[in-house]
Amino acid sequence: MKDLVRAVPDYPKKGIIFRDIAPLLSNSSVYKEIIDKMTDPWIGKSVDAVLSIESRGFIMAGAIAYKLSSAFIPLRKPNKLPRETYSVSYELEYGSTEMHIHKDALDGLTNVVIIDDLLATGGTALAAIELVSKFKNKKVLGASFIIDLPDLNGSRLLKEKGINVYSLMQF
Repeated sequence: MKDLVRAVPDYPKKGIIFRDIAPLLSNSSVYKEIIDKMTDPWIGKSVDAVLSIESRGFIMAGAIAYKLSSAFIPLRKPNKLPRETYSVSYELEYGSTEMHIHKDALDGLTNVVIIDDLLATGGTALAAIELVSKFKNKKVLGASFIIDLPDLNGSRLLKEKGINVYSLMQF
């Protein structure tokens, strides 16, 4: 699986190596394996909702939510949700942005997991955790990623916050 991930140097800016998961997704048996392996840690854990970070996380999260019989909750970029939202600002390796969730998105839901394609510095996942903290009595059971870049310390930061972290591969 790791051999299918393309390294694209200097994208989206000089000095960044972009890990392109498109070849993984275009292979149906590999895509199925990704969904199965990203779902496995959460089976039997009473997951009420799968939260996913726009946009590549959506590719896996919908299928994972389906397999877990859980709700799928998108965490969106600014101006993408039509009703009242909670939001957090956060830094990326190459800039800053915001993440939003509808204020009623977790009504009736307690235990959530976060799904994304890649874990680098942890900023995006930490922002998702901060969004969940704006709700009362919600628990982040953990987070799953296709790729972890451990040298950028994101997984360490999440683990320090008590978040269970699962990834399929590391670069």
